[in-house]
Amino acid sequence: MAEHTDGVEAAGDAGGADDGVSEVLERPLPEGIRRRVVSLVAEAFGGLTVSELPAQLRQYARFTPTRRAKFAGNAMAAAVENDTAFRQRISARLREGGSELVQALDAGSPPAAADPEDVAAMAFVLRPAGWVKLVTAAGEEAQRATAERAGEEAQRELRRLRGELAAARDEARAETERVRAELEAARKEAESLQRKLRSAVSDVRRGEAALRRAQAELESARSEAAAEKAAASGELRRVKARLAEAEAALEAGRRAVREGRSVEDMRLRLLLDTVLDAAQGLRRELALPPATTHPADTVDAVQPGTMTPKDIATRALSETDPALLDQLLALPQAHLVVDGYNVTKTGYPTMPLDKQRLRLLGGLAMLAAQTGAEVTCVFDGAELAAPVLLAPPRGVRVLFSKPGVTADELIRQLVRAEPPGRPVVVVSTDREVADGVAKVGARPVASALLLKRLART
Repeated sequence: MAEHTDGVEAAGDAGGADDGVSEVLERPLPEGIRRRVVSLVAEAFGGLTVSELPAQLRQYARFTPTRRAKFAGNAMAAAVENDTAFRQRISARLREGGSELVQALDAGSPPAAADPEDVAAMAFVLRPAGWVKLVTAAGEEAQRATAERAGEEAQRELRRLRGELAAARDEARAETERVRAELEAARKEAESLQRKLRSAVSDVRRGEAALRRAQAELESARSEAAAEKAAASGELRRVKARLAEAEAALEAGRRAVREGRSVEDMRLRLLLDTVLDAAQGLRRELALPPATTHPADTVDAVQPGTMTPKDIATRALSETDPALLDQLLALPQAHLVVDGYNVTKTGYPTMPLDKQRLRLLGGLAMLAAQTGAEVTCVFDGAELAAPVLLAPPRGVRVLFSKPGVTADELIRQLVRAEPPGRPVVVVSTDREVADGVAKVGARPVASALLLKRLART
């Protein structure tokens, strides 16, 4: 510590500036000189002990010179300017280095080849005699150098900008010429396109006029064609109507002739077969010999008082006896006509319609096989939800009434189609059906009678 103090005193004696009249800078240090001062202090900083450092700089004692200059630059510059003891210690460290610049400044003759900023920075720290002039002259020289450099930079920038401006003008001139050429070409192309457009517009107008004339002619032709078509269609409809009437009349005539002949022939043939079968059956049943006597000769008259009406009534079968149906179907060429849904809805109404039909037709097939009678079962077509794919059982004819025709009307048509004298049995509980068929010679029986007979098979 004592050695450093002695060094400080020696530095003060060598410099002579701090013991004489105080010199003060009239202006702040230029920035370049200030950075040089901070760099000198940062280099000499490491040769001092912690106790020799100002309090605000002790935390940077272990930093490298570069980091001190970066983080403590402002604090070191302020300490050098305001703390005389610290500055003198830094001066002593610089003098210990023995550089030629330090020696020249202490001798009062700075080297002419030295950098003015380095001379000013070293003079600011060492404070030799006339240091203010050195710092001021170095600052002015630095400012002149900076101004010269700035001027040179400005001249170079000006020359560069002038070159760029000339190049830009040349480029703009070339671009202008190119644009003018393109504009002239575009103008010529536009004039050509306008001429073509005017020609195209003229062509379009002529085409539109021709199209309007064609449309008018087409509309006139369409109107004439429509009128001719309407007239032809009316005439065709009238001709077709007359032709249809003629064909219908011809077909009706043919059908009337054909049906009249065939129906009459069929009725006569069926009636003849019925009579012959009945005669042969009676002859076999009665075992009649060849007719040699008259029937009246064999009749045994009933003696008065020997038979009462009650005895005669007991010989007839009941209307609910299934044997009555057997007797009726045993007649020659008997035809059994059944009102299908009337029977099924009487016997098993809870079953679905398709199940009802199958059950009834199965029983009728067995009945037809047993009796040999012709059996026709009629169902109402209005009861069908969809077309029925039904294979009729053997010996049973199955008919469905057409739309708008009930099963009752179809049954009456069947009865009217039979020849007079043929035994026809109609099974239906409907009173209207029973009365209607009875008027044309058929024998009505109740549905319950058929159900009893089918239950017995």
